Amino acid sequence: MTDQSVLRLEQVSHVYVGDQGAHLVLENFNLSVGQGEFVSLVGPSGCGKTTALSLLAGLLVPTSGRALLNGARVTGPSMKVGYMLQQDYLFPWRTIYDNVAIGLEIAGYDVRPARIDGLLEELGLPGAGKRYPHELSGGMRQRVALARMLAADPDVMLLDEPFSALDMHIKLQLEQLVHDTLRRRGKTAVLVTHDLAEAAAMSDRVIVLARNPGRIRFELVVPEALSSAGPLEARRLPGFQEIFDRLWAELEQVDADLPAAGEDRKGGSSRE
Repeated sequence: MTDQSVLRLEQVSHVYVGDQGAHLVLENFNLSVGQGEFVSLVGPSGCGKTTALSLLAGLLVPTSGRALLNGARVTGPSMKVGYMLQQDYLFPWRTIYDNVAIGLEIAGYDVRPARIDGLLEELGLPGAGKRYPHELSGGMRQRVALARMLAADPDVMLLDEPFSALDMHIKLQLEQLVHDTLRRRGKTAVLVTHDLAEAAAMSDRVIVLARNPGRIRFELVVPEALSSAGPLEARRLPGFQEIFDRLWAELEQVDADLPAAGEDRKGGSSRE
């Protein structure tokens, strides 16, 4: 991407320090995401996918390098960045309306009832504002989480496996809803997922990460015929299986590239 990128990670390395020592999770990591682009990060557990998302969100400060949003350094969480997780984290004592409005309240923004009601209707929850989380299914609760994220009209959406806890039918419905909603609003999005079919069906570009430490191994640009079709339709198109198979092959190679036990990354003897 060019300097018109909305999101950037530039030469980012990040180290976690714990009781068992330091662990380098990302090394010299570079990522650019353009305006309106939908990018998915896939890779094995421990490759730094969620860490990259947290750096973009300002939840973590990189050990070295920098994260940028619209050219400005990310120094902490911002209302310009929405974050949607696998768990909806709705407050059980608040109504659906109040759950959607909570981010606006915390930021000191005016809460407009018509806007909240309009969001709920747009996302398939008309008249649900007076209900409570325990009255809704898992799929409906994720729709509320999406409405909460959209309420502040952020520039960027970060999605950390938001569909993984749902059954397949509801998962596909939510994929389609998120895809259509973000495209309609022209939002920039980064999705972290273990589901290669989901990544292939929703994205403009899919990035495969390798681990130890996390780094970009492979980038695949999804043909426009697939990326513009939407997740449900894309899965039925002739080129979809080829995209899926290529991603699968790359992910298989990630594991094949790992050194055997007792060897370091260059094939020598490990001290551990």
